[in-house]
Amino acid sequence: MIRLPVLYPITDRALAGMRSHAELVAELCSGGARLVQVREKHMADGALLAACREAVAAAHATGARLIVNDRADVALLAGAGGVHLGDTDLPAGSARALLGGERWIGRSTHTVDEALEAGRLLVNDVDYVALGPIFPTRHAAIDRPALGIAAVARAAAGLRVPLVAIGGITLDNAADVLAAGAASVAVMGDLMTASDLGSRVAAYLSLAPSR
Repeated sequence: MIRLPVLYPITDRALAGMRSHAELVAELCSGGARLVQVREKHMADGALLAACREAVAAAHATGARLIVNDRADVALLAGAGGVHLGDTDLPAGSARALLGGERWIGRSTHTVDEALEAGRLLVNDVDYVALGPIFPTRHAAIDRPALGIAAVARAAAGLRVPLVAIGGITLDNAADVLAAGAASVAVMGDLMTASDLGSRVAAYLSLAPSR
């Protein structure tokens, strides 16, 4: 089983004033982030690959792992450390066949039952399961009902892979989510709108429970 850092930042250029993904990754890693996901929905394939290669270089400069959202092919070509798959992306088994065993594969789920099923059926193909939204959020592509902290506890108790909680997580509620059993909290909006990314990351990392 992989060991996830307590904070899993996700980049979003629109929220961050259209700074490059590489710049955002560098700032996140300056605060101590060691796992970052590049989320990009609007670039053409060639531009996306170039952006991800630059972001990978920025992450590797500090020993961090970069995950590419949605695109297993881009993750492979960019030399990224893994891919995060959504509902309409490659099946996890196909992504595993493409990426091999060293790169991490995550899978999004939106109910406790989905999370448990993904952890059970895809145990050899996914390294972690993400569950959300935990709290209301304005930044998800699809509006879904918030699941609440109790859902984190139920999913974490039944999974054999680490659980990443996502959706509406801020510095004010992250400690409660971690205490409920999440191995990591995925944060986008609260980080991308921060005036100092590095300091904000450090504040999240200070919430890490003793393990």
